[in-house]
Amino acid sequence: MIFTNLRRHRVRTAIGATGIALGVATMLSVVGLLGGAVKMFERILRSDSQVVVFEKNVSDLFFSNVPVEVVVELESQPFVKEAQPVLFTIITAPDRPVVTCFGIRAADGRLKKGEWLQGGAADFQDDGEGVILGERAADFLHAQAGGRIELGHGTYPVAGVVRMENGFENGGVFMPLLACQKAFHKEGVCSVITVALAQGHESSEVKAWMNQHHERFTALENEEFSRSYSQFKIMKTTAWVVGGCAFLLGGLSVTNTMILSVFGRIKELAIARVCGFSRGQLARMIFGESLLVSAIGTVAGWGLSSGGLYLLAMIPQLQGYVEPRIGWQEVVGAMALAAITALVGALYPAWYAANLKPAEALRFE
Repeated sequence: MIFTNLRRHRVRTAIGATGIALGVATMLSVVGLLGGAVKMFERILRSDSQVVVFEKNVSDLFFSNVPVEVVVELESQPFVKEAQPVLFTIITAPDRPVVTCFGIRAADGRLKKGEWLQGGAADFQDDGEGVILGERAADFLHAQAGGRIELGHGTYPVAGVVRMENGFENGGVFMPLLACQKAFHKEGVCSVITVALAQGHESSEVKAWMNQHHERFTALENEEFSRSYSQFKIMKTTAWVVGGCAFLLGGLSVTNTMILSVFGRIKELAIARVCGFSRGQLARMIFGESLLVSAIGTVAGWGLSSGGLYLLAMIPQLQGYVEPRIGWQEVVGAMALAAITALVGALYPAWYAANLKPAEALRFE
């Protein structure tokens, strides 16, 4: 009877399912986009390292200032295999008000992981001014190796172009650390230090050493940083709040659909009671209809979000910057929220149907 009732009222079923579908699509799309952005930024920090060192109590890593001397101290410790300073900055370019700039050393492993399209790793020198452009950055800045490019208040020779797997890096500029410090008046400091541990050693040794020698800074494992970084928390919370609001609207749609369904067939429900249906059976029927509408909407919303994110990632202007990521946790969360929304939305209609008095309902006009 659940399937029969929904087929008989196709328009109402479609309206309820559409409300849930839009809620699911909104939540998964926002969570997918922000989750992808978080993962891309996490990969920027890792760069084959296990620990990140940065300044305590800063709202954003762009405001963190760690003396480069700390890198030298860390590299002299037996538990450290390698320590690399990274300076995160935002720079302007012609027709581009915001371009991410990474101040790094030539020994940093991130450039080695890329595919060199122009130039080579040997062209990037610590004491030089030549910059390396990500493939997307070279595209929108109309630059190529051997030319010069205007960045901020100066011009720099382009030493090469590299295709990076990470979207942020692929659309960014890599500048020698010394040149980057000079350009942004941050001589002697970096934003973070990425630390690779020596074989057989633990991250707790780095943490203990930092607490003992540099209390102003903190050392966190990559996973710890991802969980504690305030910007990531804000992004993830925003995604779930937006998705929750969308589900509230979807819940109202389901509630409206089920109320109309109950009031549109009061006499049918009364006849069912006369024929022996118990109150519990009527209530379960209403809940079943609501859950089925929710399931249809969830599948449709999943398809909408997946298709929309795929098309968004294919837009040429956004390639390299959008990396949608919808994991099974997000899908399970969406399914659970959709089911809860359906059950809550059916509470009043189910209660009303269960408490119908057959004699009065048969006279209902």
